[in-house]
Amino acid sequence: MQTTGDVQQQVDALYAQAEVAGQRYDGAREQERALLRRAVLLQQHIAEEQQQVNTLAATVGSLASAEYRQGGGMDPLMQLMFNADPQDYLERATHADQADASAALSLQDLRGIQRRLTQDRAEALTQLSALELLQQTIAGSKAEAQRRLGAAQALLGSLNDQQRATIQQAESDAAGAAAQAAGEALPPDQGPASDRAAAALAAARGELGKPYVYGATGPGAFDCSGLMYWSWHHAGVSLPRTSQGQAYAGQRIPLSRARPGDLVIYYGDMHHVGMYAGNGMVIHAPYPGARVRYERVDDMPVAAVVRPA
Repeated sequence: MQTTGDVQQQVDALYAQAEVAGQRYDGAREQERALLRRAVLLQQHIAEEQQQVNTLAATVGSLASAEYRQGGGMDPLMQLMFNADPQDYLERATHADQADASAALSLQDLRGIQRRLTQDRAEALTQLSALELLQQTIAGSKAEAQRRLGAAQALLGSLNDQQRATIQQAESDAAGAAAQAAGEALPPDQGPASDRAAAALAAARGELGKPYVYGATGPGAFDCSGLMYWSWHHAGVSLPRTSQGQAYAGQRIPLSRARPGDLVIYYGDMHHVGMYAGNGMVIHAPYPGARVRYERVDDMPVAAVVRPA
């Protein structure tokens, strides 16, 4: 029979795996939103270019037909299309006959817009393929996170009432001790490094007790990077959405020089993040089923400390 400690260790590992999948989900969703915005703008551009093509094609056709009827010669549109040196034809047409020049110049514009239209349509197809791959990543990451969370809940469900109460009490005691330590007064030189950091810290503190929900950025719930995104947004700073992105969102500093408001990135793959709160504590959204709380900064392996600009 597994001990409470064995189950807790396995549950912690499953929560970590779920969070990795959750951060992958967050990152893919962020990319999806950016790609959709670009796709909308590109489609608008394509529609405008198509309208220009239609207008210029009608203009070129009218000019070329009129010139052909008047002169009986080769349609200038055809002359330009078959000319080995279109620029030479344009120069001669400009001096020879204004109608020829107008048709030629309109055709030159038409060709340029058609090239851009072809390029933009190819780019739109590329974006569509990228979007389909992103949506597969989103679906896969969500399903993986749900599998890991389900396995963790099943393990916890295998405990008896007394064992579950023991785990909950241990977490409650640890959270209470961390909150008490974090609430101790800080020396002036160990406070937030800037007014923005102070504002971000105040925002994070205001969310203590809110539940962890992966993919959430508030106000009712948060995942780890969502809490950092929310808090620094209230300080006027736009952070990347994921913990991996946030790991490169400012100046890297040693943990020994951490100040309240700094981001503390955890684990080698940087799948978790918290906010340094002073006195060796962080505020973070730990894992599903838990709530935003204080914890000792070194309770997890620190990968980096980042001070947002």
